[in-house]
Amino acid sequence: MSKIVLTLGSIAGIILVIMLGLSLAFSSGEMDAQSMKFSEIIGYATMIIALSLIFFGVRAHRDNALNGHIGFGQAFQIGLLITLVASFFYVVGWMILSNILAPDFMDQYAEFTLKSMQESGASVSEIKAAEAEMEKYRQYYENPLLKAGLTFMEIFPVGLIISLISAIILRKK
Repeated sequence: MSKIVLTLGSIAGIILVIMLGLSLAFSSGEMDAQSMKFSEIIGYATMIIALSLIFFGVRAHRDNALNGHIGFGQAFQIGLLITLVASFFYVVGWMILSNILAPDFMDQYAEFTLKSMQESGASVSEIKAAEAEMEKYRQYYENPLLKAGLTFMEIFPVGLIISLISAIILRKK
């Protein structure tokens, strides 16, 4: 099990880091609604594709080590472990790449968010609340542990959902 977890988790993590690096390297530097939407679509599609290795890892463990039988709990556990390995790569990759390729990411993101709100006709009070929220996130991003935690919370829920789906589909008593 540990070989499958480490191998597939590492492959998924490397795929995520490569796509993350490419998206940062090829971003125009300026955030706009179209590029943000495109980046989100590509980012989450990459997460789903890379983390689909969870399904194959659970299936391989079931078929090769357990003679075709696996319970929901064990299948889910394998999925979560693969998710944790891939998430580790993703977090470390973001911590390194964002400092090199996008050191002002949070400032740009805050500016983009507030500008988008103004353009969409948000009230002054809504914009002020968003400014306070963005300032809080800027402060979080100055603390490496909080930045890592926020980054982990981007990828982990996707892996959690794929682990649940895989465990439901692949369980066999």
